Amino acid sequence: MKEQNRQLAAILFTDIVGYTAMMQQDEQVAVTINKRYMAVMKQSVSSHGGEIVNDYGDGSLCTFSSATKAVECAIEIQQQFQTEPKVPLRIGLHIGEIFFEEGKVFGDGVNIASRIQSLGIANSILFSAEINSKLKNQQEFKSISVGHFHFKNVDEPMEVFALANEGLVVPKKEEMSGKLKEIEKKSFLKKLIPVTAVLLLLITGFFFYKHFFGQADFANREKSIAVLPFTNMGNNKDNEYFSDGMTDEIITEVSKIPLLKVISRTSAMQYKNSTKSLKQIAEDLGVSFVLEGEIEKSGDSVRINARLIDASTDQHIWGEKYDRNIKELFAIQSEVAENIASALETKLTPQQKKNLSTHYTENIEAYKFYRKGRWFWDKRSRESYDSAEANYQQAIQLDPDYALAYAGLADCYTYNQKGLPQIEAIEIAREYTNKALTLDSNLIEALTTKAFIQSHFDYDWNGAKVIFEKIIRNNPNYAIAHLYYGNVLAFTGNIEAGINETKKALALDPLSSVINMALGRDYYLARNYDQSIIQLQKTKILNPHFNLTYLTLGNTFLQKKMYPQAIDAFSKLPPKKFDIGSNGTLLLSNAYAVSGDKKKAKDKFDTISTEDYTKLDPVTIAWFYVNMGNFDEALTQLERGFSIHSLSMVGLKVDPNFDPIRNEPRFKALLKKMNFD
Repeated sequence: MKEQNRQLAAILFTDIVGYTAMMQQDEQVAVTINKRYMAVMKQSVSSHGGEIVNDYGDGSLCTFSSATKAVECAIEIQQQFQTEPKVPLRIGLHIGEIFFEEGKVFGDGVNIASRIQSLGIANSILFSAEINSKLKNQQEFKSISVGHFHFKNVDEPMEVFALANEGLVVPKKEEMSGKLKEIEKKSFLKKLIPVTAVLLLLITGFFFYKHFFGQADFANREKSIAVLPFTNMGNNKDNEYFSDGMTDEIITEVSKIPLLKVISRTSAMQYKNSTKSLKQIAEDLGVSFVLEGEIEKSGDSVRINARLIDASTDQHIWGEKYDRNIKELFAIQSEVAENIASALETKLTPQQKKNLSTHYTENIEAYKFYRKGRWFWDKRSRESYDSAEANYQQAIQLDPDYALAYAGLADCYTYNQKGLPQIEAIEIAREYTNKALTLDSNLIEALTTKAFIQSHFDYDWNGAKVIFEKIIRNNPNYAIAHLYYGNVLAFTGNIEAGINETKKALALDPLSSVINMALGRDYYLARNYDQSIIQLQKTKILNPHFNLTYLTLGNTFLQKKMYPQAIDAFSKLPPKKFDIGSNGTLLLSNAYAVSGDKKKAKDKFDTISTEDYTKLDPVTIAWFYVNMGNFDEALTQLERGFSIHSLSMVGLKVDPNFDPIRNEPRFKALLKKMNFD
């Protein structure tokens, strides 16, 4: 990154204390609090000349041109949050150098500010000595030192100050916990242990007993783990794909351990550069243990430091440092998984140990290209899919038998991300999938894609069920297989079983927008509209930019005859987007038709140009004609949807939108063609 892209800034971090618990106790209250939080943040930060750089849902990263403006903004925010509905917010501030890369902000100042914030409690404002030095001559600010702290990945202890202005809370040192080094915890313990021979003897005896008789008794605890994103410690940010890839591979390896619940990559990666404590993260994800670490790649050398931590006690269960040649990377990944199994007292059979040592290429260069491909694919844009495809192809050139790379190529085409007609894209995906399975008939990524194509495009529901059941039997931690299997169950009419399967997927990937939306959609298909609205509102908070959430929410509101709310939901969708269920103009036409205003519906529909009309999803067009009472044209559009294998055809058997034509002979004939009988 060029030097001119760096800048000095006052950095402000915020976090709503206990937000996850709020969501569990009362989602409506949590939604209200989050809405107020966002409104106040946007107004206050803007009025003080700041910028919200990153929005984490229940927290934000903001930058300001001066420390004074940042602190003034922090005070105003906390003052507003003391009126109903109150928002239990903590704030941390620091001054440091930052730089931007691909829309994300980096720099030591960011990390330090996040660690300071993690020490806070509700209604507190904490900041570094650098901030304090800017405030000490300004009488309107009253600060007090709360002590020196040894933060993780910060060489020297740092003094932290709290703002003591009226109405703010100054936390006591024993109330503060966060991302601290072990030395901090040890020094605190020393202050608590009275220097008496009797008590020392009792403590020694206790630990002797725990070591030889108790050890870490995990027998009565859920064995569940989240592998957090490994920190890239090298100076080369281009190696970010490598550290993310290491996290991904370890998740894959650890997922093979029997009877161990492992959080999926989608949710785990959302805690990259997180300001939250390990205990908070574990509570968010519903796990007992957390694996964290750092990785540094330099030439052909790689240094990896991994730690397994009991989140409830912050106790290190296992840790290891690896200094190896990069050619030994695969062996390291297997060793980490075996050590975790041993630490959690999980016995592995010889076959299970063999599974942990199974890798899909011995060519490190091919592996690097595959990891770059997956890294680009995760960015989910048309340009990034092109980059992903190019890297997968490079991997295959180096190792023509690299099954995972073929599975990755199939992923680039499964959802028609390459701009081809759906039916053409699926055939290419099928070809790559079959190639991957020729090389490894048990590759779960390829098997999942195969079952997805069989069910969602070939309508071979029973064949897909058999494959999904095999995948889940062999790897119960694979969230996407639970999701797709839940789809098959729900779409074929076994909706309650589908809901249960989607919930299993959600337990493994609780922060996935797709899975959260799918659960809301399943409730909608089950005609449980109130529960659907609650779930979809939760999804909207999780990802305010996910179009399918607004589509399903609007449909649900229409079934409840909540027409203004449905119109508002559909208004959030782009008017000229042609992905399935994303065209706001067409969906608003539907909403007006359902509400009874057919003239307004037709006027809105007529604004769609002939060219745009041909790009629209025929199933959504069919729904418009159902609402307008033109059943013949609705059925014609559904037959067209069948002919081009529109993905939205899969819900035809159970979607309430098509109840008015459910007894039409042509509709029944379509269901038969799709093997729903």
